[in-house]
Amino acid sequence: MNRHRQYLVRGWLALLLLTLVWDATGADLTVMRWIGSPTGFALQHQWWLERVLHDGLRQAATGVMVAVWAWALWPAKRLGLPRSERLTVAVLSVLGLLAVNLVKNASATSCPWDWSIFGGQVPAVSHWAWGVFDGGPGRCFPGGHASSGMAFVTLALPWLWPVAREGRAPSTGWWWLAAALAVGLLAGFVQTLRGAHPPSHTAWTLLICGGVSLAGWALARRWLASPAQADVQGQINGHAGDDGAQHAALP
Repeated sequence: MNRHRQYLVRGWLALLLLTLVWDATGADLTVMRWIGSPTGFALQHQWWLERVLHDGLRQAATGVMVAVWAWALWPAKRLGLPRSERLTVAVLSVLGLLAVNLVKNASATSCPWDWSIFGGQVPAVSHWAWGVFDGGPGRCFPGGHASSGMAFVTLALPWLWPVAREGRAPSTGWWWLAAALAVGLLAGFVQTLRGAHPPSHTAWTLLICGGVSLAGWALARRWLASPAQADVQGQINGHAGDDGAQHAALP
């Protein structure tokens, strides 16, 4: 198994275990009590958090998704990766977003700022209480805003779990992963401060996006291997043809 792939899989499993322990201890409620009060969350409508780091970041993420698809669909061959891999990365990014939204739309749990202990109208119900409606708007689990960054963790996979041995620098993949995590964690932290999501919602968003990316890339690798090998063979044949033209036999 590729060493960097091992790191990714083990990291995902470690996060899953830590998140399950976090949920079991009820740490979400403890953290939200530190931030909120019986009258609500003081930072819920703070301008920088609401307008810049929520609305602005979401718009920026939309722009990044458009750029990723432009990169994926561009016909040029020399854009860092074969087109088939670029398309796979773009599709997996969208699938990660869709998976988060599907779970979110099925969630019966309302957000902390709706809980009665923070001045809202509904009781605090854990997202583990499947099918238990709290009487509020629901659809709060997992963190949708955090997926603005977490959906792009798939950008790291072509370098950390390459289809073909082409001498790709793993550092490029780690940089992409760090950037996606930084944006996702920032978005999740902002929503926690505003009272929209407890910390575990951000962790579950990463688990969902990371799980979709790893599973999807693993399934796509067999399909991706054929175009990659064909591209390599084409380059070899092209070089061979050039060599033959440049070094024609002397009379």
